[in-house]
Amino acid sequence: MKKNLLIFLWALAPVALLAYHFGPGQAGLAREEARASIRAALNFEAGQQWQQAIDAYNDALAALPETETAKRQQLQLARANARIYVGELPEAMLSMEHLLDETAKGSDSELESKVRSSLASAQYYTGWLMRLELAEKEEWKEPLEKARQNFRLLAEQTDKTDAKASEDHQKNLEAVVRLARMDLSEVQALPLPKKCQGNKNVCSKCRGQKKSNKPKDMKKKEDARGASVGKRPDGKGS
Repeated sequence: MKKNLLIFLWALAPVALLAYHFGPGQAGLAREEARASIRAALNFEAGQQWQQAIDAYNDALAALPETETAKRQQLQLARANARIYVGELPEAMLSMEHLLDETAKGSDSELESKVRSSLASAQYYTGWLMRLELAEKEEWKEPLEKARQNFRLLAEQTDKTDAKASEDHQKNLEAVVRLARMDLSEVQALPLPKKCQGNKNVCSKCRGQKKSNKPKDMKKKEDARGASVGKRPDGKGS
């Protein structure tokens, strides 16, 4: 039962998102070059040629006008998912986090949900691999807790509108909880998802990301403290 719940999560892939938006009969892209690159990327994905797919997505994004915000975000999501297959899971997860911030400010709730679902899956994979790399509990629990929160939100959002999607998100939520509760020996006995097999040094990459972001966060806190206290007195009387 545990294995089935965990495997269910791996099946989530937003490849169909591009097939829908950029397939025959849909509104054309501003440039034929971008259209050709997207077709090439989808063909590379079908052949599991992930680096070539990433390169094709890069070409499409370079050709697509900045005004095509929604289409660019769809391409960025597809590229991020492809990066997981070439050993860039932490980098892909970070890209998805930024993309979720962007889509949350827009009006396309369907795209936002797809980004959130992909991000939750990436967080799940990250927690899994961090456990296999013998990270401290507080380290691997962080991405799993974020995955749990995202899948729970998705399940709640679709509860009244899409029963099947809500059920799927609930199953993924249960998979995250099960993974967090498993003994390490049980995790080590599970077959590694194909999407994760090329990823190494996930712990060190995640630590590096947190370290690189820390100065910016600290500066914001310092700026906030400075703004709250105002100018320091110069010690001179009136």
